[in-house]
Amino acid sequence: MSESCGIERMLVTLLEASHTSTLERLPALATESAALAGLGEVAIYLADLQQVTLRRLKSHDADDEPADEMRVDGTLAGRAFQEVRVLPQGGDRGERYWWVPLLDGTERLGLLRVGSDAAEVPPAAVHLAGLIALLVVSQRTQSDQYQRLVRSRPMNVAAEMQWRLLPPLTFATPEVTVSAVLEPAYEVGGDVFDYALYGDTLHLAVFDAMGHDVSAGLTANLAMAASRNHRRQDMDLTANSQAIERVLISEFGRGTRYVTAVMADLNLRTGLLTWINRGHPLPVLIRGGRWITTLTCPPAHPLGLDLDMPVTVCREQLEPGDRLLLYTDGIVEAGAAQGREFGLTRFVDFIVRQSSSSLPVPETLRRLIRGILDYHDGELHDDATVVATEWHGFAGSAFRREDHE
Repeated sequence: MSESCGIERMLVTLLEASHTSTLERLPALATESAALAGLGEVAIYLADLQQVTLRRLKSHDADDEPADEMRVDGTLAGRAFQEVRVLPQGGDRGERYWWVPLLDGTERLGLLRVGSDAAEVPPAAVHLAGLIALLVVSQRTQSDQYQRLVRSRPMNVAAEMQWRLLPPLTFATPEVTVSAVLEPAYEVGGDVFDYALYGDTLHLAVFDAMGHDVSAGLTANLAMAASRNHRRQDMDLTANSQAIERVLISEFGRGTRYVTAVMADLNLRTGLLTWINRGHPLPVLIRGGRWITTLTCPPAHPLGLDLDMPVTVCREQLEPGDRLLLYTDGIVEAGAAQGREFGLTRFVDFIVRQSSSSLPVPETLRRLIRGILDYHDGELHDDATVVATEWHGFAGSAFRREDHE
């Protein structure tokens, strides 16, 4: 049987079996199917919420198995995860296997460990990882096993609500990459972010509600839901923000709860960024890995205060390779209670240094959060969110700056 036929049988068998399967049965199904393509045992490792640890997904009948986990930092498997690379490793008993990244699009879910004596990366293992990633994503929403596996400690109610409503942490097309981080992962209250693609327009938004409790979470999620609803009715940025404010006032009263926000539209063909500022920290633009500017735009009042300040629409022409950073004040003010803020300069310098290492954007942000947490002994006293957007230029078309000036 040819290699391609074995791969086809493996994928078809796994796909057909998955229709009535559960997440807990996936490891056994993966191993059974992999044998059809000449592969050995398959193990599925999923990254925890903060992407610090990789934990093995147990089979449904393996409750007595000891915990099997590895650190992302300082292990060969972690290196494969960080760099999104397929790497080989030898076992204690002379066996050989491969670490294959599990990707939902470009979102890193974890790794597949696939037994194989092949000298080169087995194509079957790569294809198997692609299908398993899709199956994990399709089954995780109804699986408490998944949620328990990716958590390292109890989560508060506000964070439970936030994580269920957020889009994936990473998204990419040939024209753009969007990646985000959100901390403290288990106690987040008032921060949310959103993005969505419609035609050639990428919608971006970051919201920061007052407070750090369940009420803050409710306020932020109401603002995000209203933003999505109005956006899908073709409201522009100004009208959308004003409609969000009406929803907040209708629900909570005037000035009782408020939300700061940056809302933006990025034209993926031209690189033109259109945005508004509702009392939020200003975005940062990184160009060429070294040129930095803070975008300025006259701020309107935070959503919910009803101060009747005008909303100004601002524009910025991006160039291919530019990185736009939207963030909440918890990033730069982290540690203010100890009098040692992380600060805007340290934040941007970190991103610039990491950009020169050619790491994937999600890995840059993972290291940023680890750096911030280490800077403040593992504790944050405010929500800290970053959304990094890199515009690659319009796919298949040369960018000429004079065409957009």
